[in-house]
Amino acid sequence: MKAILTDVTKCIGCLECVSACKSANKLPMDIPRLWQKNDGLSAYNWTSILARPLEALSDHKFRYIRKQCRHCLEPACASACPVGALHQTPDGAVVYDSQKCIGCRYCMMACPYGIPRYDWESPVPYIRKCILCHGLIREGKQPACTEACPTQATIFGERTDLLTEAHNRIRNNPDKYINKVYGEHEIGGTSVLYISDIDLDFMAYKTHLGTKPLPQTTSTAMKSVPVTFVGIGAFMYGIHWIIKRRNDLKEQSKSNEE
Repeated sequence: MKAILTDVTKCIGCLECVSACKSANKLPMDIPRLWQKNDGLSAYNWTSILARPLEALSDHKFRYIRKQCRHCLEPACASACPVGALHQTPDGAVVYDSQKCIGCRYCMMACPYGIPRYDWESPVPYIRKCILCHGLIREGKQPACTEACPTQATIFGERTDLLTEAHNRIRNNPDKYINKVYGEHEIGGTSVLYISDIDLDFMAYKTHLGTKPLPQTTSTAMKSVPVTFVGIGAFMYGIHWIIKRRNDLKEQSKSNEE
């Protein structure tokens, strides 16, 4: 399974990855909206750079963190989609089919990282997000963002190899990194991994996501939807039949009296 490893300490905030992403995916210029989250992501920006000040330093330096879809190993967005517009590929990328998307935005509510964005500019809007340059991966290439990074702050490879690399860096530089690979275990693991010298929990809605995949948490409710739908339909039809039958009997009784 393919993955991306981002070393926050190496990122210089040059935005080369952002430009490469827009170019590779032919994304137009974005028009900021008041209701958009202030994290740089939108239907036309699939990756962004967040600047976090290092308050402990007197010169107010920053850490730059690249934000993109985390490509969960068990994606909550895909499990919440009622039409199968989102699905995980064998190589780890979570992609979407715009022909199936109905714009319900359930995936936006399901994603613990707040990644999917609504395409407000389209007359028939649907969801957009990073697809890990899946077309390039199928050709044996790497995503445009990792290829463009001048400092190799973000690299591409097999997930197992990148996890080994991440742990080696942490072990060899214990004073430089937090002893954690972000994305290794959270909600079942992700295909976009991070190592950092600052806490990255702010990139999720909750600071403690746990290790249990979210689809397992919601599976009971999701499996009950078809049964509930059919049950409610049958119940409403039963009420309709009873009321219609009662009205028919009243009409018949009136006819007999006349």
